Amino acid sequence: MHITKDLVAASATPLVLGILAEGDSYGYAILKQVNELSGGQLEWTDGLLYPLLHRLERLGHVESAWETPPGGRRRKYYRITDQGRAELAEQRRQWAAVVDALRGVWNASQSITPIAAPAWEAGR
Repeated sequence: MHITKDLVAASATPLVLGILAEGDSYGYAILKQVNELSGGQLEWTDGLLYPLLHRLERLGHVESAWETPPGGRRRKYYRITDQGRAELAEQRRQWAAVVDALRGVWNASQSITPIAAPAWEAGR
């Protein structure tokens, strides 16, 4: 299944903030986790992730620091801030409203009895 660019973009901020709310992480690990969480449906690239991380950092939602784990290579780790946690809570509220509205529409459309096509469509 192909997920549209608009939907990927809309969901990117809450996904990254949600991942970082679980603990500090670096770019490649975030990309891998998004792929795993989506069952392979979301395959983000560096070109999507790093501009998003830089924007979130400019907004004060995340902060970063270069670290070298024991026996590892130097990486830039990202950490959610208190402001980022507040933004994540707001994103959750907004997404819950969207999901509820979609469920309402989809559930209603399943229970609607089809009606005859309007007269202007009958000749098609």
